Amino acid sequence: MTNSYELVLRVGIGVIVALAFVWTTLIIALVLLRPKSGLLRVAMRILPDTIRLLRRLATDKSIGVGVRVRLWLLFAYLANPVDLIPDFVPVLGYADDAIIVAAVLRSVVRRAGPDAIRRNWPGTPEGLSSIWSLARLEGSAQ
Repeated sequence: MTNSYELVLRVGIGVIVALAFVWTTLIIALVLLRPKSGLLRVAMRILPDTIRLLRRLATDKSIGVGVRVRLWLLFAYLANPVDLIPDFVPVLGYADDAIIVAAVLRSVVRRAGPDAIRRNWPGTPEGLSSIWSLARLEGSAQ
């Protein structure tokens, strides 16, 4: 009987430690990936076009299923009311969604190719250049 309680306690502690490690790792990744302060303003300005771009990419049948699944998982994360970093944390609290969108967009471009982004971009060429900067993509947006 004592062994089963001890086992449950050890497993519980192991799960808590693992979750704390994963959360800390994600926080460090977000700090390293965060855009410069000026880029954050640009991200907020082009947010409507970016949302339309992500929706178009998620429904584009010419893009691989893995990329589309990644985009739908991003939508699920953005719709979730629980943030990775709570909003009361200065700077990063509100920026975590923008950082995650930029990281996923960079990943999508690497898999789907820059032509898929250009083809599905609903906004202006300047906005597309901003997307390129925010996601730290190589090459030209044009």
